[in-house]
Amino acid sequence: MIFANIEYLFLLLFLIPYIAWYFVRRKKTEPTLQVSTTRMYMQMPKNWKIYLLHAPFLLRVTAFVMIVLVLARPQTTDNWQNTEIEGIDIMLAVDVSTSMLAEDLKPNRLEAAKMVASEFINGRPNDNIGLTIFAGEAFTQCPLTVDHSVLLNLFHSIKGDIAQKGLIEDGTAIGMGLANAISRLKDSKAKSKVVILLTDGVNNRGDISPLMAADIAKEFGIRVYTIGVGTNGTAPYPISTYAGVQYIQTPVEIDEQTLTQISSTTNGNYFRATSNSKLEEVYKEIDKLEKTKLNVKEFSKREEAFAIFGLIAFFCVLLEMLLRNTILKKIP
Repeated sequence: MIFANIEYLFLLLFLIPYIAWYFVRRKKTEPTLQVSTTRMYMQMPKNWKIYLLHAPFLLRVTAFVMIVLVLARPQTTDNWQNTEIEGIDIMLAVDVSTSMLAEDLKPNRLEAAKMVASEFINGRPNDNIGLTIFAGEAFTQCPLTVDHSVLLNLFHSIKGDIAQKGLIEDGTAIGMGLANAISRLKDSKAKSKVVILLTDGVNNRGDISPLMAADIAKEFGIRVYTIGVGTNGTAPYPISTYAGVQYIQTPVEIDEQTLTQISSTTNGNYFRATSNSKLEEVYKEIDKLEKTKLNVKEFSKREEAFAIFGLIAFFCVLLEMLLRNTILKKIP
């Protein structure tokens, strides 16, 4: 523990004259009732109140010390600690193109993927997990981290209309999404490195083909699990019109052959998720991956720690007032 305003501790020096004054004053205090001799009282048992005579004084001193400590602002110290945990390195590569707004999964493909992936993340607290999103281009939404609260906040902030708003080029660049995830894993020292790639379409954008990205993943020892999300046949897709939201049936086109080749090249697996329950089953299957030991450096943030001292001071003052006005009340 450290003190932000340590100079206030010098106030404790005032206790020295106060304590001296207390005992000098007590010796000079005249008794209320005077008797010629106290010899007759020597053998009498002492009343329990005798032991409380100095309690108000001790309570005042304690309260003063606590108040000074509050003014000095005690704080917990920043702390770095190395720990060893069981886990693997995982990059999630999620398609955020406009087709992910189709509602064959509820409430739509993207939101269903976010909900199920969030449960997957919460179930693996010791893993290094990161997030790549892609449409017509790809970028890292969150690098590898064991701080899953930050990861989940960034994950939940993704909206299905980012391509419609022009924040990212629309389309499906599977190869670019995979390559971006690989770039975050290639220097990892973990024994097991995994990419979980989720898409609902066919590669139609990007400078890197999906199979080329798969070969790169293989070179770096990265296993890729691919997930094709979408029902069979057609799916309802919302369109905003002057009359409100209208739905049209759009064909579901998933390049299962390419996704299967990606997974087989990297010793992974391809899964097809046609519903929310199927998508949950996919992530449960992937959850059975092996684990390896990771060295993690944890940081403890400095926090204010004055509250306990303030409470002690308050109760000391309160108890001292109760004693002085009840069982230790003096007769004038």
